[in-house]
Amino acid sequence: MTVAPDRPLTTEITDILITHCGLDAATAVRSPAASLEELGMDSLALLELSAVVADRWRVRIPEQAGQLSIAGVADLVARRADPPGHTENSVVIDAPLPLVWRVTNDVARWTELFTEYAAVEILESTGDTVRFRLTMHPDENGISWSWVSERAAEPTTRQVRAYRVETGPFEYMRIHWRYDEVPDGTRMTWVQDFAMKPTAPVDNAGMTDRINTNSRVQLAVIKERIERLHAGGDDE
Repeated sequence: MTVAPDRPLTTEITDILITHCGLDAATAVRSPAASLEELGMDSLALLELSAVVADRWRVRIPEQAGQLSIAGVADLVARRADPPGHTENSVVIDAPLPLVWRVTNDVARWTELFTEYAAVEILESTGDTVRFRLTMHPDENGISWSWVSERAAEPTTRQVRAYRVETGPFEYMRIHWRYDEVPDGTRMTWVQDFAMKPTAPVDNAGMTDRINTNSRVQLAVIKERIERLHAGGDDE
């Protein structure tokens, strides 16, 4: 998350510099865009700032912090205190890997596989790579989220790598699908790495919770639907 100059974290950093590092309060007010070095903060002052920040937020300030403004330090602290999102969820499906692979990689029919998607539009398909638009069912606020993703399947390794082309509230979103044969069938694993934009309605931690919750629901749905296909003899 980016911290604007008038956000509380910027105020906290300013207070630390005044209380612990000898910054003159009037100087800070007069020159809000000045670097810490321009504000007169020497190496000892920066060491003290680093110590307080590390103790309060468990964030390490780099040696080049003197070149940052107070708002820049606040932005750095905010970003490092809110690390990028990472989730990993998996399910074991009682069905052979070729069936699981075929069904889950038939993107055009994802509305039949997932409960969250209202529409899928294939925009481009070349070999094992497909670019497509997903549109979700309206959320509790009546908003239908939609975005473009690209997905590249690797049949020999049974892995898929995808990313959002239109990132929406994300700075980036990357997804890695893995398929493994196990004694009870096929384990399918989703790994998602992402970061939220400063303007997003939730931060990285909040989105991590949302993705974990939703992934468990969708994986359970996919498991049930593919196992039903397998039980019906649809393994081709």
